[in-house]
Amino acid sequence: MTQQTFETYEGFWPYYVAMHSKAATRRVHLVGTLTGLAVSLYGLLSGDWLFLLGLPVIGYGTAWPAHFLIEKNNPATFGHPLWSLRGDAQMIGTMLAGRDRELAETAEKWLAERSTG
Repeated sequence: MTQQTFETYEGFWPYYVAMHSKAATRRVHLVGTLTGLAVSLYGLLSGDWLFLLGLPVIGYGTAWPAHFLIEKNNPATFGHPLWSLRGDAQMIGTMLAGRDRELAETAEKWLAERSTG
C-alpha cells in the first residue's frame, strides 16, 4: 500500500485503525503498550530511569513485528509518528472500553472503500 497523506487527525484515524484490521494485531498492541507503560511507571516511581525506556522499547518492539507478521503491512508510525502515537492511545482506550468491535467495523469500512475488487 502506498504512503497515505492526511490533512487532519480525524482523516488519519480510520486509516490507522485499518492498518490494525486484525484483532491479533490490536491485541499485541494492547499488551505491548500496557506492559511498556507498567515498566515505565515502575521506572518513574523507583527512580531507575533505565526502565523509562520500557514504553518505547516494549511498545514498538511488540507492535512493529505484529505489522510485518500478522497484518503484512508497514506500521503507520513510519509515515505519521505523532498521529500514530495518538492513534495508539485512542485504539487502546477504545479496546479497554470494550469497544473492539467498533474498531473492526471502522477498519472493514475503510478497507472496503478502497478495495480494487
